Amino acid sequence: MAALGTEPRARVVRRAALGAEATRSRLGRGGWRGGGLETSRDLTLDLLSREVTRGGRKIELQAREFALLEYLLRNVGRVVSKTMILEHVWDYNFDPKTNVIDVLVSRLRSKVDRDFDHKLIHTMRGFGYVLKAK
Repeated sequence: MAALGTEPRARVVRRAALGAEATRSRLGRGGWRGGGLETSRDLTLDLLSREVTRGGRKIELQAREFALLEYLLRNVGRVVSKTMILEHVWDYNFDPKTNVIDVLVSRLRSKVDRDFDHKLIHTMRGFGYVLKAK
């Protein structure tokens, strides 16, 4: 018989492990590799070390830029609206009627796409933004 109090903890740890496995399987297209979420051949976002590289070069990102890139990577190939970005990056459930998202996307695009012929972050006029892996 297990000691009092150890069995519920074991259940929580098992659930957490199962939840992490389910998250990895849901990511599908991007996929996990060595602790990082990866898309295309040259862009890697490592969730554990919080490092981003493209073409072998390290890219320094601020916290919101990192969160936005992570969200775009989790939705690679899908258009994400400004409302969706507000909900997932800022945890806002309303439109503040500012250009804060446009500014953030512009900063991220200048860091991720600058110096590369193949641009990853695209604007879908009237819809939102999409990260195209290929």
